[in-house]
Amino acid sequence: MTGTAQAPEGRKARPEHLSRVVFLAAAAAMGGFLFGYDSAVINGAVVAIRDRFDVGSELLAQVIAAALIGCAIGAATAGRIADRIGRIRVMQIASVLFIASALGSALPTALWDLALWRVIGGIAIGMASVIAPAYIAEVSPSAYRGRLASFQQAAIVIGIAVSQLVNFGILNLADGEQRGEIGGFEAWQWMLGIMVVPALIYGLLSFLIPESPRYLVSVGRTEEARKVLREVEGKTVNLDTRVTEIEQNMRHERKPSFKDLLGGKFLFLPIVWIGIGLSVFQQLVGINVIFYYSSSLWQSVGIDPESSFLYSFETSIVNIVGTVIAMLLVDRLGRKPLALIGSVGMTISLGLAAWAFSYKTGTGKDISLPDLQGTVALFAANFFVLFFALSWGVVVWVLLGEMFPGKIRAAALGVAASAQWIANWLITVTFPPLSDWNLSGAYVIYAAFALLSIPFILKWVPETKGKALEEMG
Repeated sequence: MTGTAQAPEGRKARPEHLSRVVFLAAAAAMGGFLFGYDSAVINGAVVAIRDRFDVGSELLAQVIAAALIGCAIGAATAGRIADRIGRIRVMQIASVLFIASALGSALPTALWDLALWRVIGGIAIGMASVIAPAYIAEVSPSAYRGRLASFQQAAIVIGIAVSQLVNFGILNLADGEQRGEIGGFEAWQWMLGIMVVPALIYGLLSFLIPESPRYLVSVGRTEEARKVLREVEGKTVNLDTRVTEIEQNMRHERKPSFKDLLGGKFLFLPIVWIGIGLSVFQQLVGINVIFYYSSSLWQSVGIDPESSFLYSFETSIVNIVGTVIAMLLVDRLGRKPLALIGSVGMTISLGLAAWAFSYKTGTGKDISLPDLQGTVALFAANFFVLFFALSWGVVVWVLLGEMFPGKIRAAALGVAASAQWIANWLITVTFPPLSDWNLSGAYVIYAAFALLSIPFILKWVPETKGKALEEMG
């Protein structure tokens, strides 16, 4: 009955209140923008950092991936912290950590120093990655929740694109040299330091949005919760009924803990394993290889540094287009169909990339591809990004914000997000040695994971389209 009542209320909210909800979702998703920005900005500094600190590929990969360790820590702790002090306070803490990381990463005294600031930035990303989908799901009318939850991924891909534009602009000012000086600092330092600007915006926005109504009810601030519910669900909503629904849901809950996630034969509850599976598959298809290493990858196949940045930016535009497609379809077509379409497309694209890179000649920085295979590699990379963006890029964040029962939502989302960052770390640190060993083989491995995701979706992933959060579980 809850789900039946929710959809009409969401539709009534559209004319007068949807713009307000859109603003709330966009403000929360600013953490996703910083996630995307930080993920891709390092791409422009990889070569300079290698030269500045005179390190090999494996150690460099560890430094780049250091942020992902922080991400896992931030994701694992954010849910518990948010249940104690609120969603908004966690956003503000993340903003401060983002600012500190940007400044520290731009002014490192040694390689370990850079790695430490990367970890701090990663903690902020992990916290934001958990809070944004949870907050958006809790303030969104059910009729629009999928599209609003997809703001998280839209913000991520816009952050990636903006960071690449910034990197390209800085590189031009430095005459194409990542270590070229601008105002007394090297170009790569400016690339990392400019993240202070969006981090400040994120912090300021957090002071302009209300706390989640579900959190407010959980701490006894019922009148504030009623005010927020009226803002996001419209004047026609029965506030007494909505507050009662949330309170009844809360009565069967207690503060989530790690123990609440345990059960069944394999440690965690089945729904938690499904969330972990979604997170892990999203990373094991190798998407972040494109964004962490794309410039150096294209340079390695004969494209000059300045043009490689343009190719990377063009890939980001494809990413944005795919995300917009997903935003338009996720509430109409559903979560599972989109995920299946993406899995099939990614499997084919990665297979083509593996074939193209099997023709490479040379080693290290001197590898090259024949013209045909080079063209296929470029097209395959772009189609892979497109299929990922219109499916798994959006669908996973939507599902993680929706699929868990209320009593374990924050804790389960934290565990799933932590698994995502660990898988991301694994892909990031293994790609350089894998590519040195067999670049084609690396893409075969990613294609195999894309293929395996198909039966996983069909057998275990639930469809959450059109359901109220109180129905989950």
